[in-house]
Amino acid sequence: MSLSHLVNARRGLFAYCAASVVHVAAVAVDAKILKVASKATLMPLLLAWSRTRQAPPLLQAALLASAAGDLLLETEYELAGIAAFAAAHACYLALMLPESTQRPWRVLAAYGALWAALVAVLSRDLGSQRVPVAAYALLLTATAVVSRWHSPRSGAGGALFLVSDALIAFRMAGRDFPGRGALAMATYAGGQYLLASGIVDQRLRRRSA
Repeated sequence: MSLSHLVNARRGLFAYCAASVVHVAAVAVDAKILKVASKATLMPLLLAWSRTRQAPPLLQAALLASAAGDLLLETEYELAGIAAFAAAHACYLALMLPESTQRPWRVLAAYGALWAALVAVLSRDLGSQRVPVAAYALLLTATAVVSRWHSPRSGAGGALFLVSDALIAFRMAGRDFPGRGALAMATYAGGQYLLASGIVDQRLRRRSA
């Protein structure tokens, strides 16, 4: 990587981290306008950073779908937001699964048990959203499994993404608690970065080998 590319990558990463901190703080203090405005910048900034790291098209598509999901979840069209994130997870799966050389079944078993427990605890309180949330949670869990198969960094990102969306599901089920929103967005921002950086770092490592 040239010096100019390295500088641009660091600037892009700094911008993403700064926007994430601003957004989490805005959520924590419930600054509505700043919360929405800062959220809208997160995935575009991460996408811009990933492109400095030669992000593959499927990763860029995942981040674009996530950006759409971020905006839709701020409206009354929550199911459309879930559909956008489902598309993002489909992109992550299509990208990481072929690159996963080791696939230990204990990872699948552990995450499968976690998915079943979450659905059992929350489904009664989700009403008409029970089926789409359970289906989305299954896709999210698949991303967590495959990301762990892909690399430790990606796996950490998949796990944080799962935690973030589980916290959103708790809110949808009427089980909110103080600090949940800020924690959900902090784990989301960290999870998306770790997924993206795990993917691009793995590809760059293979090219230089």
